[in-house]
Amino acid sequence: MSDMAGSKATALFAWAQVEDRASLLLDYSGCGESSGEFAAGTLSRWRDEVVALVEAKCPGPAILIGSSMGGWLMLLVALTLGDRVRGLVGVAAAPDFTDWGRDATQKAALERGETVLEENPYGPEPTPMHPAFWRDGQANRVLDPGSKAGAGGEIALDCPVRLIHGQRDSDVPFDVSLRLARHLRSADVQVTLVKDGDHRLSREADIALLLRVVEELADRP
Repeated sequence: MSDMAGSKATALFAWAQVEDRASLLLDYSGCGESSGEFAAGTLSRWRDEVVALVEAKCPGPAILIGSSMGGWLMLLVALTLGDRVRGLVGVAAAPDFTDWGRDATQKAALERGETVLEENPYGPEPTPMHPAFWRDGQANRVLDPGSKAGAGGEIALDCPVRLIHGQRDSDVPFDVSLRLARHLRSADVQVTLVKDGDHRLSREADIALLLRVVEELADRP
């Protein structure tokens, strides 16, 4: 439920301007400043939107940065773009949350085509999980060895990957980043755990850490 006006995104954009680097921020269709219906959004649709924008606006190699659900989309986009991706940075990445983040009752309701409303700790309105999004998410799991992306028990990405996760994250357990690190084929994967960090990791120190990680990747030959 965050958007490109958030503190992490705007800090990254400001850093890119100072460093004279190309940078692309975006809101998925139906989110933030983008038109469309949120209920029509799926991971596949949003992945294709990101790929189209990268191909249209970002010539050359790219570093993809994704927070929470964006960390899952980051992986799907990287699998599509292939060698154009020179690095990934995930902040509290949440791949496969349609699976591990739902209980049996919720899954049964979604299977029946019902929308599930969940408590939203960041605002007064509940967060809806729509059946189409859930079904598409289940089809795009990457941590499941039986899934298309996780075939053979690994995610076929070889670029450097940096994962940052707060150990006080009440939305996405930090073990998800550890699992993701194990599943990635790349040998150049580092996980940074922030002991007192929450899900957002938006404090000044958290953003400074994110910028250091991105700068380190961007400066690699």
